[in-house]
Amino acid sequence: MGEVRLSNVRKQYGGVKVLQDINLHIKDGEFVVFVGPSGCGKSTLLRMIAGLEDISGGELHIGSKLVNDVPPAQRGIAMVFQSYALYPHMNLFENMAFGLKLANVPKAEIEQAVHQAAKTLNIDHLLERKPKDLSGGQRQRVAIGRAIVRKPAVFLFDEPLSNLDAALRVKMRFEFAKLHQDLKTTMIYVTHDQVEAMTLADRIVVLSAGRLEQVGTPLELYEHPVNRFVAGFIGSPQMNFVAAELIDANDHSAEVRVPSGERVRVAVDAHNARSGDAVTLGIRPEHIAVGAGENTFRAEVRFVESLGSATQMYCAAAGSEDMSCTLDGRTRLMQGQAVELGVPANACYLFDASGNAFRRTAANLGSVQ
Repeated sequence: MGEVRLSNVRKQYGGVKVLQDINLHIKDGEFVVFVGPSGCGKSTLLRMIAGLEDISGGELHIGSKLVNDVPPAQRGIAMVFQSYALYPHMNLFENMAFGLKLANVPKAEIEQAVHQAAKTLNIDHLLERKPKDLSGGQRQRVAIGRAIVRKPAVFLFDEPLSNLDAALRVKMRFEFAKLHQDLKTTMIYVTHDQVEAMTLADRIVVLSAGRLEQVGTPLELYEHPVNRFVAGFIGSPQMNFVAAELIDANDHSAEVRVPSGERVRVAVDAHNARSGDAVTLGIRPEHIAVGAGENTFRAEVRFVESLGSATQMYCAAAGSEDMSCTLDGRTRLMQGQAVELGVPANACYLFDASGNAFRRTAANLGSVQ
């Protein structure tokens, strides 16, 4: 069984706390992605699951077995690193078979396992080549194949696509998704790229400064972030944040005033808030439209990027000097132009002074166009 359970897991180096009270249940066969900024502890957490880092406190179970003190080779896991770590003097077959040979697996079983893994990864025609004769994507497939032949209960991937160019990363994302569909094995994947996380994960684990901020499906994290950190980290381009003052609040909506004086209605449950409270308004760039709408802002265009299918506009609006808007690619705007922006109440987010999100009301679910 590839179930992984972490209970109050902690990690510290001397007096420095790196990970604090991590509680997480990863189901058998699930694809879970750890994301967060550099230094948040995501790779350290992966290495603790692998047994490459000691656990300072708490319990780690893989399947039904407590593995805190179990050596990596006995945990039923296989890890693929950021660097391919292939033996340059061996061909692909020998690289993929090396671990099985060390384990004294019979030759016939090694042949079958390597050829089956190579076929799954579409590199069976390259088995006689050396690593120097391969592209970056092919080398990464060999590293994955070396893990597959071990038939682990859990695959661990530590930023496996970071060394590839942008086009190849897109192709390899598809390969990872297909691999998970074919193998139906538990996969835990670390990345700093939230696009990889959104496209690959059954569930995403968002980490910040050694703490688990939120766990959920990509859509849950996008639509219902629990705090400002998650809201800003999930979504590209990043959510716009505007300081505001609460004017009126009830259990299905709130009205706030932004620094430029405009009033904005937000579809959230704010019955515990009070008039005059300092809050933060959140608006995703893709939810903003040029023209009149439910909530409108006067804006001045500062910079425009034409990306073909989309136009990315940066403007001064609502008291913010760097609000970004993702518009239709046919939109034509000029620097210095005055425009009016609109955003629906059910597309807005609201955060209290501590950064915690107000719950978005049921009426808005799935209604953002």
